[in-house]
Amino acid sequence: MRIFVTGGAGFIGSHYVRTVLDGGYPGTAGARVTVLDKLTYAGDRANLPAAHPRLDFVEGDVCSADLLRDLLPGHDAVVHFAAESHVDRSIAAAGDFVVTNVLGTQTLLDACRAAGVGPIVQVSTDEVYGSIPTGSWTEDEPLRPNSPYAASKAAADLLARSHVRTHGLDVRITRSCNTYGPRQHTEKLIPGFVTRLLAGRPVPLYGEGHNVREWLHVADHCRAVHLVLTRGRAGEIYHVGGGEPLSNRELTGRLLELCGADWSMVQRVADRKGHDLRYALDDSKIRRELGYAPAVPFDRGLAEVVDWYRARPERRAMPPAEAGVR
Repeated sequence: MRIFVTGGAGFIGSHYVRTVLDGGYPGTAGARVTVLDKLTYAGDRANLPAAHPRLDFVEGDVCSADLLRDLLPGHDAVVHFAAESHVDRSIAAAGDFVVTNVLGTQTLLDACRAAGVGPIVQVSTDEVYGSIPTGSWTEDEPLRPNSPYAASKAAADLLARSHVRTHGLDVRITRSCNTYGPRQHTEKLIPGFVTRLLAGRPVPLYGEGHNVREWLHVADHCRAVHLVLTRGRAGEIYHVGGGEPLSNRELTGRLLELCGADWSMVQRVADRKGHDLRYALDDSKIRRELGYAPAVPFDRGLAEVVDWYRARPERRAMPPAEAGVR
C-alpha cells in the first residue's frame, strides 16, 4: 500500500504518518508514505522520522498542480490533512484560508482524478455546521459556517462532494470535533494554556467561557480517519466525536489543576467575533458501520499532554500572536 498524505508534518497528519509507518493500523505493515507539506509555521519536519526507508518527504504546496501531477501517480490512496485551521487567524486574514483550503483541495482533487488515485479522505471539521443550541448534528445537517475558516472547509467539502457526483471520484469526508494531543501548535487552546501555565504566565479566556466543545485525542482521530480510508464508502460523510463535551471554563479548570495553578492565572478577554457557542456531533454512523469508538479517556489523555510539555520546555515557546481558543 502506498499512501499520499498532505499536511503530513502537521500535528494530526504527522501522528497518522508515524502510526502507518509503525504498522499501527490493520493492513499498514510495509506501507509506503509520501508526505507533501509546505512547512508553514504549523508544520514541523521534526514531527516525522528524520530518515525512514518507507517515507518520502516533499516540501511543497498542495496548490501546485504541476507538483501534484508529478507525485501522485503510483499511489493507492490519499489522506488530505493540509489546511489552515486556526479561527483567529482566519478572522484576521481570510484569504490565506481560501487559497489553501479551497484552491488547494480543488487542485488536489483534479490531480487525483487525472492520476486515477483513490480513495481520498477529505479531513474536515464540525465547525462547518455553525452552532447548535441543543442536540447534535447528523451527517445530513445543512452547512452553516460562521467563521472564514469554517466557510473555507465547508467549501472544500462541497468541492469534494461535487467530484464524487460529477466525476465518480472516490472521496470520503470525515468531520471531527476538537482534537488534542502532543505536538499540537501552541496557538490552540490546550497546548497554548498548558505552555503558558507551565511557564507561570496567565491564560486568556474568551468571554465567560461558556462555549462548549467536544474533545478527541489525536490517536483516536487518526484511527477513525484510517477506518474511513480502508472501510468507508465512497461519497459518504463520517462524524468523529469525542464524547467529552466541556465548556471552555470547565476545561480551563482542569488545566489549572494539572499545571498546579489557580484562577488568578486566568485573564478574561473580549469574546471572539462570531464565536460559536456549542458544537455537538452525532457519531453513531461511524460507530455502527465501522466499529469505531474513542479509546483514550479524556482525563488520562489530558494529563499525558501536560506531562509531555512539562518534559519538553523547548516546546513552550509562544507563537508571535497570542494563542486564542476555538
